[in-house]
Amino acid sequence: MISKSILEPVERSESMPAFEQAHWAFRARLLWEHRRPLIRMSVLSLFVSLGIAFVLPKHYRSTASIMPPDQQNSSTMMLAALASRSPNLGSLGSLASSLMGGHSNTALFEDFLRSGTVSGHLIDRFNLQHVYHSRYRIDAAKHLARRTKITDDKKSGVITIEVDDTNPIRARDLAQGYLDELNKLVTRTNTSSAHRERMFIEERLQAVQADLERAQIELSEFSSKNSTIDVGAQTRAMMDAGAHIQAELLIEQSGLESLRQMYGDGNVRVREAQARVAALQQGLEKMTGSSDSSSPSDNAGHGDPLSDATDDHGELYPPLRQLPRLAVPYADLYRRVKVQEAAYELLTQQYELARIEEARDVPAVSIIDSPAIPEKKYFPPRLLLAALLTFLSFAARAALILVRDYWSKVDPGDPRKTLAADILPVVHDRIHSIFFRKRGVA
Repeated sequence: MISKSILEPVERSESMPAFEQAHWAFRARLLWEHRRPLIRMSVLSLFVSLGIAFVLPKHYRSTASIMPPDQQNSSTMMLAALASRSPNLGSLGSLASSLMGGHSNTALFEDFLRSGTVSGHLIDRFNLQHVYHSRYRIDAAKHLARRTKITDDKKSGVITIEVDDTNPIRARDLAQGYLDELNKLVTRTNTSSAHRERMFIEERLQAVQADLERAQIELSEFSSKNSTIDVGAQTRAMMDAGAHIQAELLIEQSGLESLRQMYGDGNVRVREAQARVAALQQGLEKMTGSSDSSSPSDNAGHGDPLSDATDDHGELYPPLRQLPRLAVPYADLYRRVKVQEAAYELLTQQYELARIEEARDVPAVSIIDSPAIPEKKYFPPRLLLAALLTFLSFAARAALILVRDYWSKVDPGDPRKTLAADILPVVHDRIHSIFFRKRGVA
């Protein structure tokens, strides 16, 4: 509040020369004459400053350092490393940095860290709206941005994340949260060629697997319905068995003719031989099948010719004459299964290789320094803050004394003093009325 005491003159000797009044010693003498009020003001300011400094909450800082992935060649990296080690190669270092393109990776990661996605997840994860007493999420995000400092080293590209908080554990957790959310965001936004290749192979692998399962089911149903396991092996086995039965049949028929000539048709031995010949003929006919069942015209007009190839009477194998007819659809189904198996095996190998390549291509965050729980506060510096406030109050009081002395020496007829004499009472009365009006309302 402005007071009229500013205009009060300071007692001094009128006989003092003008050059002495303008000298610094005069100002020092003037302050020495007012040393007691200055000391009282300084002591009072010291206690007030100490109270303010100890009332301020402690702030802790947790720091983490990361290194963005570098996709440049080794020669450029060596050039940059040599330039950074030599103080005489500054231009070479800048040239190497521009060739490396590390700034783009570093800037990209910094933009990720400052993105709304990362801050939004951190706000939800640590309930920062309640911690910062913010009604809206945007206010909590601004508060978090003020307490977070993200810097990068122009030479090495190392990014440093510093998070301030009144709770040291929460400061460490927030710094670690930045690293976790950065990893998630980088993985989710990865659009590399290896990633696209892996996605394509994965889709094809799923489609081929479904086709393979469908082909296997069709082959198994066909084999179960027609008793075909391996048509080629079954044909060879049945041909051998048929030749053996035909040989036995010829031997029995020769024996039968001999018995007929010796004993006649009514003899017991002849009837036994006839029964054996009939059994061999029936087995041979059953093995070879009838000519009617092998005729393609018999199955004309049917919806599924394969289902009518053999009658399901519990036979363990199809007739020999039906095997060539069953070999074509069996070979087709078998070929489809083998093709799908080969495609599935090839795609599986390519899928694993694509996953490895994608893992190499994904820009993983390399952590140099993990965030730790800070042991010491970094703010406020209480003694320094108290000393600074005390010095400012002392300087303000000394300046006020010097201004009052200067103002007292101004001629009363000076336009500046006349203008001040007209304005200051009005301002004083206005401030006085506003002050007491507020107190009356309270």
